[in-house]
Amino acid sequence: MGKLSTHVLDTAHGRPGAGVKIELYAVHADGRSLVKTAVTNQDGRCDEALLEGIFLQRGQYELVFFAGDYFAGMGVDLPSPRFLDRIVIAFGIFELDQNYHVPLVMTPWSYSTYRGS
Repeated sequence: MGKLSTHVLDTAHGRPGAGVKIELYAVHADGRSLVKTAVTNQDGRCDEALLEGIFLQRGQYELVFFAGDYFAGMGVDLPSPRFLDRIVIAFGIFELDQNYHVPLVMTPWSYSTYRGS
């Protein structure tokens, strides 16, 4: 069985993004529904998979990372409105026996992601 996981790297400070709130949504033709909320641990990872087993389903998803709140909590002087506040990564799950690892590498001004394993 496959699973969905993520982690956050704060490259502005050179460390894991600990304490970042994350929301996972399933995207449907008529909108989206909240599947799970998590907060990253000291290693910038979630303590458990976001989806696995029978809960891992084919479809479109969105991960929402509350980056602006994280950087504000770190004492970063951010403009108002924040340049990056909530970072949304939209992706699809198609093979249920695969691992989908969707990390976020971020600063207050930029971000990057990729499919890991």
